[in-house]
Amino acid sequence: MLRWTRARVDDVVLVGGSSRIPKVQQLLQNFFKGKELCKSINPDEAVAYGAAVQAALLSKGIKNVPKLVLQDVTPLSLGRSIVGDIMNVVIPRNTCIPVKKKRIYYS
Repeated sequence: MLRWTRARVDDVVLVGGSSRIPKVQQLLQNFFKGKELCKSINPDEAVAYGAAVQAALLSKGIKNVPKLVLQDVTPLSLGRSIVGDIMNVVIPRNTCIPVKKKRIYYS
């Protein structure tokens, strides 16, 4: 979830396979009010680079780590089926991880 205004976003970098889909690109450009999308970076290499930087940040022993903010989030909502096809969401999608949630169910 974007917690600040879209105007504060300097660059929109497309990362991952779905970023190649024209409709996804159109939706992003509309969301960011026509801001030019950065397509000069290979989406697959960006994923690998982000994973390497995240590993370096987590190891805390590597000194020359770029000053980036990487957030791991849940791509889908996580929950429990309560009645038939109805799901009770415990962790909403795009929640930063790690996260700990607790919900009590009675039967």
